[in-house]
Amino acid sequence: MAEIRESREQDIRNAVSAFEAMLREQVARNDRMEKERLEASTAGGSPDTSASEGAGNGKKIVIGTTAGDGIGPVIMKEARRVLAELLKDEISGGKVELRSIEGFTLENRLACGETVPPDVLAEMKKCDVLLKGPTTTPNAAMNTKNLESANVFLRRAFDLYANVRPVSIPEEGIDWTFFRENTEGEYALGSRGVTVGDSLSVDFKVTTVEGTRRIAKAAFDFARANGKKRLSIVTKANILKKTDGGFLQLAREIGKDYPEIEVDSWFVDIMAANLVNKDIRSDFQVFLLPNLYGDIITDEAAQIQGGVGTAGSANIGSRYGIFEAIHGSAPRMVEQGIEEYANPASLMKASAMMLSHVGYTEKARRLESALDAADRELGSTMTGLPGGGKCTEFADKVMEKL
Repeated sequence: MAEIRESREQDIRNAVSAFEAMLREQVARNDRMEKERLEASTAGGSPDTSASEGAGNGKKIVIGTTAGDGIGPVIMKEARRVLAELLKDEISGGKVELRSIEGFTLENRLACGETVPPDVLAEMKKCDVLLKGPTTTPNAAMNTKNLESANVFLRRAFDLYANVRPVSIPEEGIDWTFFRENTEGEYALGSRGVTVGDSLSVDFKVTTVEGTRRIAKAAFDFARANGKKRLSIVTKANILKKTDGGFLQLAREIGKDYPEIEVDSWFVDIMAANLVNKDIRSDFQVFLLPNLYGDIITDEAAQIQGGVGTAGSANIGSRYGIFEAIHGSAPRMVEQGIEEYANPASLMKASAMMLSHVGYTEKARRLESALDAADRELGSTMTGLPGGGKCTEFADKVMEKL
């Protein structure tokens, strides 16, 4: 018993030391963000403006593409085919480059023992934006090295604080845009929890003032720029009074600078119910959520739209953007040999968001229209099951509609 007690005491000392280091790290991170914001304000600018150069200014735009794992190579092949068609004049004229980035596969990441191998990350940094396929995160059942989520790593590495996910069902009057905080919450420190013997496990959630400020401002700025009149803050502030409570309070304070926008707040469990309530769900417009709730709620919203295979997302920071489907790599489809039935609409919608982000708004609208038309004709067949529509068939229809 004495040995067990001493082991637990050592675990507690180790946990306290690790927690202190994390606290200091996160305080320093908040201070850096505050300094950047104040310096930008003094200079008359904003740290929340993307540095992607955009179309029309003479600089070549480098669009990196990386297929990822599972169904990623299947849907990326078709997304690249559509992008190459849309941008053929710009590519031939040297205005745009579609650059394939290799090595971002689970096999290579495991072989290197790195969530994102340094040479792969270096190639990503040479691009203006990245279109990314889904990646597999190793878990205990896989009996491999327990690498961190590649998505979490990249969002942190490029400081992509805003995860933007639109969901649209015109026939039901649904036009939702979700602003999910992307670099904090449970995901920031989720892989750095501690255990005390076999008795206790603790994971961490972090919310900083500056991190909350910038995602809230991004959501309100979007609402104002797009004529939206309602913004809904989603938390569990009645239980998590420091993290979620602080998020809610600061978001409301920022909302006072946007008097034309109605601000309301909901607990995440009630919002999950609201999204399936046909009597009220069309009244919602813009949502602001901390990281974990945003991950869960947007998957629910995508399922209402037609499935996670129908939804794209943008990860935006002040200097970079990564665009991707909201779903994972679907390893079961690969194991069953049915990856050809994967729906590429999600990655193509992310491609449209990317085109708009870099300044090709008309091409983005063309792609969105083609996707809507293809979905009307083939959407119901895209079941992800044998006998349903195939990835190439959907992409062919999109090409036809372009």
